[in-house]
Amino acid sequence: MIYKKFQNLNLSALGMGAMRLPVIDGDDSRIDEAAAEKMAAYAMEHGVNYYDTAWGYHNGQSELVMGRILKKYPRDSFYLATKFPGYDLSNMDKVEEIFEKQLEKCQVEYFDFYLFHNVCEMNIDAYLDPKYGIYEYLTRQRKEGRIRHLGFSVHGSLDVMKRFLDAYGDVMEFCQIQLNYIDWDFQDARAKVELLAEKKIPVWVMEPLRGGRLASLPEESEKRLRELRPDETIPAWAFRFLQTIPGVTVVLSGMSNMEQMQANIETFREERPLDEKERKVLAEIADGMVKKTALPCTACHYCVSHCPKGLDIPSLLNLYNEHSFTEGGFIAPMALSAIPEDKRPSACIGCRSCEAVCPQQIKISEAMKDFVRKLG
Repeated sequence: MIYKKFQNLNLSALGMGAMRLPVIDGDDSRIDEAAAEKMAAYAMEHGVNYYDTAWGYHNGQSELVMGRILKKYPRDSFYLATKFPGYDLSNMDKVEEIFEKQLEKCQVEYFDFYLFHNVCEMNIDAYLDPKYGIYEYLTRQRKEGRIRHLGFSVHGSLDVMKRFLDAYGDVMEFCQIQLNYIDWDFQDARAKVELLAEKKIPVWVMEPLRGGRLASLPEESEKRLRELRPDETIPAWAFRFLQTIPGVTVVLSGMSNMEQMQANIETFREERPLDEKERKVLAEIADGMVKKTALPCTACHYCVSHCPKGLDIPSLLNLYNEHSFTEGGFIAPMALSAIPEDKRPSACIGCRSCEAVCPQQIKISEAMKDFVRKLG
């Protein structure tokens, strides 16, 4: 197992994420605890020492199951991470109640790592609002030793991330972002990595395989990669990409079965970062995947000045592309929830004034209509 230095700790470069544990009969709330326990045992045996869960994973069952599993090991043999569930605004005034309950569910007296969960457009104002006391409470828990290291995860835009860091950056010890070779450009993860490097904040990675999307590729793409590294598996390419990025400390993988666990641990036996040619090929593959669904908006903003409803069309098309490529998901709906109703895709009146000045000749009105349909 590869280990990365974080302050005075040696963390396994691969962390076990507990968001996609094996389940019974496809029911996300019914974790197959026996299977999960065997996976954790294998992880422990092979040097994984970082375990990541959260309040809402598996409909609230993940913390309970991981608490029971990890209770069987010496407390100093693993590092446990969980998060304050700010993805639900109704939780904002319950930070103390939730934190105490999490300690109880996980059967521990302290958390090694604790995060402000999912900082995004929807909750940034609440996270920064002192009336909820979230920042004050969590920093006090760190001072008292019940949180050893405090950080945050982010699915929001770069601007949202900057706002959070402007307010709390001095005390943030790590940041968890969605990072993979698709989102390096598609979600501008590159800019987030650069911002964190500037702030000297180490990177934790979530969604290294883009929800499994990068575990297998189109036949022609797989052929190109095998020509470069005949002995490398397709999922391993995603991890090798991350081994190329400076600042990446822990890569979290939500493994759903023992085969995935064994394969990932094998990959993390050694570092094999990509060279320039390999990165170029991977970037071309990513670009090809995105272009199959994404509209070619260049954010020139000509459309905005011609929209009678004053819609931020480039931003809406960016969210449309994300939602289309992911085939759903929560990122676009969360971002849209922070936008006034009269500025959402549903406000488009289909006048096509924007299309008359679009250099890319995008059928914007049709995209807005389709976006509304896909959002349900």
